[in-house]
Amino acid sequence: MEQMTKSIQGVIDIAWPMVFISIVIAVSLRLTYLIKKREHFALYKELLMLSFLIYVLCLFQIVTFQDDASWSSNNFIPFREMFRYEFGSRLFIKNVLGNITLFLPFGLFTSYYLDIKKPPLIIFLTLVASLSIEIVQMMIGRVFDIDDIILNLIGGVIGFYLMTILRRIGDFLPKFMKSEVFLNIISAIILVGVLVLI
Repeated sequence: MEQMTKSIQGVIDIAWPMVFISIVIAVSLRLTYLIKKREHFALYKELLMLSFLIYVLCLFQIVTFQDDASWSSNNFIPFREMFRYEFGSRLFIKNVLGNITLFLPFGLFTSYYLDIKKPPLIIFLTLVASLSIEIVQMMIGRVFDIDDIILNLIGGVIGFYLMTILRRIGDFLPKFMKSEVFLNIISAIILVGVLVLI
């Protein structure tokens, strides 16, 4: 867990300038659009969209960050790399759990926004995103690893099933807990909590 916390902190340290600038631009454009078009503002929906944008920016930063890949080479053989790591080791956490965790939000957000109800579409979209990342990594001097794609697919599918579970839980919630006012209040509390932690 400590290793995962350090990895997340490392991403924040590297990505915050790009994320900050992008958030300021995205929020100002979105607010201007909402005001100009006189569209309804729902805080929880806007924060979800913003969270997805931050996720994509951090994903870009992680997958294009130039680390030392000189010790490794392209891997086109499924499962070869992931079974090299001892369960629970630093490399296992970084490479196996890290790649699964990296795409869990992708499955969650994509399932939510596209209202995906069955796994094949999320598998396809995750495959497209992950394959494009691996191809770009190979082109910029990092390595292509088929195991990363497999692990990313697992993460995307887990995210899809988490969204499915959240939807089912939502079906049993009282009506007031599904209201926009309640969701906006919860979103504001979460936002304040995140800002305090930062």
